[in-house]
Amino acid sequence: MRGVEQIPWLYDSMCSIYEALGLARWRRWLVLGARGRVLDLGCGTGRNLPLLPTDARAVALDPSWDVLLRARRRAGGARFVLGSAEALPFRDGVFDTVLSGFVFCSIPDPGRGLSEARRVLDPDGQLRMLEHVRSGQPWKAWIQDAVQPTWTRLTGGCHPNRDTEAAVLAGGFRIEPEGRRAEGNLRRFSARRVD
Repeated sequence: MRGVEQIPWLYDSMCSIYEALGLARWRRWLVLGARGRVLDLGCGTGRNLPLLPTDARAVALDPSWDVLLRARRRAGGARFVLGSAEALPFRDGVFDTVLSGFVFCSIPDPGRGLSEARRVLDPDGQLRMLEHVRSGQPWKAWIQDAVQPTWTRLTGGCHPNRDTEAAVLAGGFRIEPEGRRAEGNLRRFSARRVD
């Protein structure tokens, strides 16, 4: 069954509502810190791409052909690649910035995806993430666990109960305190490789 994330017009409509309610400023933070050669990992319909700094050279990757077509209409200047986060078709250390906006909740193997992001990131590069995560409040986490199977099916892969920050740390990164923000179940942060 295709989920909301694989229906571009529906996904874009939902994102527009969330952005009008305040998510837009979080997305701007995510993208405006990008520099150099940028991988928009799981670019979806390309909502990050028009916000990139003008000197950024973007490569947009997604596993869905339909959403890549929509992303191309939104920002044709990027290079578009059909692919999986767990098997990135790029050389080691080729990107200065890897962007991830609401992606690691849906990757089937987030540990492998983070390992690949780390591999393609320049040693001085930066991983920038905007994600929803497992709640720190036990009762909310319990609800996330309870709805997860149905939610994952309806959305096409999203796991509302993932502890993405812990996965990032376990994946060989350190989260930078500057710019880190937590609001409810939303997190934004940048991370650097630990070598």
